Order: sequence, then structure tokens, then C-alpha cells
Amino acid sequence: MSSTVQSPPTEGRKAGPEKLGHVIFITAAAAMGGFLFGYDSSVINGAVEAIRGRFGVGPATLAQVIAAALIGCALGAAMAGRLADRLGRIRVMQIAAALFTVSAVGSALPFGLWDLTMWRILGGGAIGMASVIGPAYIAEVAPPAYRGRLASFQQAAIVIGIAVSQLVNWGILGLADGDQRGTLAGLEAWQWMLGVMVLPAVLYGLLSYRIPESPRFLISVGRLDAAKQVLAEVEGGQVDLDVRVTEIETALRSERKSTFKDLTGGRAGLLPVVWIGIGLSVFQQLVGINVIFYYSSSLWQSVGIDPSSSFFYSFTTSIINIVGTVIAMAFVDRIGRKPLALIGSAGMAVSLGVAAWAFSYKTGTGTDIAMPDLQGTVALVAAHSFVLFFALSWGVVVWVLLGEMFPNRIRAAALGVAASAQWVANWLITVTFPNLSDWNLSGAYLIYTAFAALSIPFILKWVPETKGKALEEMG
Repeated sequence: MSSTVQSPPTEGRKAGPEKLGHVIFITAAAAMGGFLFGYDSSVINGAVEAIRGRFGVGPATLAQVIAAALIGCALGAAMAGRLADRLGRIRVMQIAAALFTVSAVGSALPFGLWDLTMWRILGGGAIGMASVIGPAYIAEVAPPAYRGRLASFQQAAIVIGIAVSQLVNWGILGLADGDQRGTLAGLEAWQWMLGVMVLPAVLYGLLSYRIPESPRFLISVGRLDAAKQVLAEVEGGQVDLDVRVTEIETALRSERKSTFKDLTGGRAGLLPVVWIGIGLSVFQQLVGINVIFYYSSSLWQSVGIDPSSSFFYSFTTSIINIVGTVIAMAFVDRIGRKPLALIGSAGMAVSLGVAAWAFSYKTGTGTDIAMPDLQGTVALVAAHSFVLFFALSWGVVVWVLLGEMFPNRIRAAALGVAASAQWVANWLITVTFPNLSDWNLSGAYLIYTAFAALSIPFILKWVPETKGKALEEMG
């Protein structure tokens, strides 16, 4: 799947004012997949302790259930590009919406741990598809001058999905009198938490019928008139549609479908730019950001905070995540991708180091756990600071860079490999945290601190700056 409509060698073309609102609607509708990505990824946070109690599992088995979705994520991300080139971008969105819907119902009504795990994997497949098709589709329909900001809609939708999932969880917990296994209308509270996702999943499917197919895909299958209509919708009347179609046709003729073999070369097996994409994806996860979004309720309870407060703090970190993402959206096209990433890496390293220090004061075992007031406050502030620095940098920058940095001839395959690497790293962090936490919570955070620090020389030495460059210049 080539992820962009070709543009002439300038980034100056803008949509007319009358078209920009329509483009924003199209982008927001496509980014609904990102909302579900965030919602489905994070909603499990509220169910972790209830699943542990309901099925009587230990930390290792629990981690496998939580991380099961990430197996589906890697598979979905790897498949999305090929499906999009064969069926179209919109059809892949509709498949993802159907998977999200089925997964939500199944997860809410499991027969046992085995099928809960299966529904988690199915939902993960939808997340993986959404993680690839959203940024690719947005890049293809966005006018070049607004591409960075519109591409940021995907991450904005993800963080809003995370925040909404935590707000829903908190509200359901309140209705259940603070008991994650409390009964509401015949189901336990955690089942409602997982099942509510059916509502945005259906909305995503409906919205997919209201937005146009990518003009690049339409041209690739010979539907030139339909492609012109879409280009007129998104780029305005100032554009010579015949010239634009000719540009895209020329680019398509010069390209061939990328395969994994196209990514090979160089001394390390893969092309250097592919390794850079993998590195960005892996570092984004190895700093431990998803520990906050998958386990924060359990994390705060493990240092002596009561369940209701722990759910509240999970929600407040989600709000901080949104604030940081808005900051990133405002600056990603102004100061560039690399400066934002460097600021974020430094801030995350400091925040994680401070959190590790605070967690070292944890005392007690079982239900008799406590932290001194000072260290407890510092831990909360450091966790929120970590989320802020991640959101204003790596949360947005990685997705923008992955949509921009690869040459046209390998973009589809390279984006699929990078996204799959991200899910594998996410799985590794997710499946190891419960045991690391039981071993030494402070030590776990020191490991994440080290990865945040290591990301700084990685950015400085290897990551390219793509600000202001046409996609054709990526070579």
C-alpha cells in the first residue's frame, strides 16, 4: 500500500478555505479508527484486577491475557497494507470496524479465560489494521501543506480514545460502588467496561460510508473520474485535476508493489531507513508508556492507593496525554520532528528516573502496602510528567515520521514492518511488567529510564528530519 498521494515538488499547495472543513471531517472520520485503537488498548486497564479475581490467575497468566491483543495487533498491521491495495482503504476500515464490534461483544461475555484471550486477539487485529490504514489514508487525502497537522489527528484520536475509556471505566466503577466485580444489570462491572466499546465501533463503521476512497487507490484501479471528484473535494478548485491525475499515474507507473525483499540490503540485512523506522517504533514502546495505559490502576493500587482513586489517576493521566498531543500538533510542523523528539526523550528520562526513585520507598506486601506521602506525591507527578513528555513528542512524531520517511517504492512494506515491530515491542513490555513489578517496581522503571536516555543518541545520529520535504524527496 503506497501511503501517499503524489504531489508536485512543492509543499505549498493548500486546500481552499471552503474545502478545508470537509478535509478535516474526512480526516476525523478516518481517525475514528485511532480512537478505537486507543480505547481498546486502554480499556483493559479497568478490568485487570477483576479478571485476576474472576479467573484466579497469577501475574504471568494475567500478563499473557492482557498482552494477547498485541499478537493480533502485529498480524493486523502486517496484513493491512496488502488488504488496502487489493480491496481499498475504506474497505479495510470497515473490516476493522466489524472486528472491533465482535471483539467488544465477545470480551464482555466470555465463557472462560480461553475465549476472552481469543476475543482480545481479534480486537488486536482490528487495532493493528487501524494503526496502519489511518495514517496512510490521511496522508493520501491531506493537502501537502496541512499533512503534518492532519496526520496528527490519528494520535489525537488515540489519546482521546484512551481518555474516554478511562472515564467510562471510572463511571462504571462508581455505579458498581467501587467494586470492579460488582453486578450491574446482570453483568459484572468489568464486563460492561469491555462491552461499551461496541458503540464507537459501530460509529466507525457508519462513518466509513461517509468518506471518499483514496484518490491514489482509485487511480490504481482505473477509476479516474472518481479520483478527480475526490481530488476536487480535498484540494479545491485551484487544482488542475487532469494534471494531478497525470502526476499520480506517472508515479504509480514508476512504482511497483513493495515486498519484504525490497527492504533487504546493506550490511545489517535491511535497508538503513527500515532499521531507523523499526528503531523509532521499538523505542516508542520500550520507554514503558503502555504500562501506564494498560496497568496504571493496578500500578497505583500496588503502592497503596485505593481502587477509586487509582481509576481517577488513570483518567487524569489520560487528560495529560491529550494536552501533550495538542501541544505536539501545534508544533510538529513549526519546529520539526527531531527537536520535538529530543525534548520528549530528555523529559521522559528525567520523569522516569524520578518515578523509579519514588517507587523505591514502597513498603509492605499483599494488601498491606504503603509509600511515604512525599514519595507518593512525587510518583504521581512524575508519572503525569512522563505521559506529558511522551505525548508532546514520541506519541505524535513517530506516527508522522513513519508516514513520511520511507521512499515511495518501499513505503508500504516498510510501514508494515515498522508497525509490526512496534506491536512486538509493546507485547514485550506488556507481558513482562507484572513480573518485573513483583520483582522490583523501582528496577522496572530504571529499565524504562535507560531506554528513554538511549533514544537521544539514536535521534541525533540516525533519524532524518522530514519537516517541509515533499514525499518524493524521501530517497
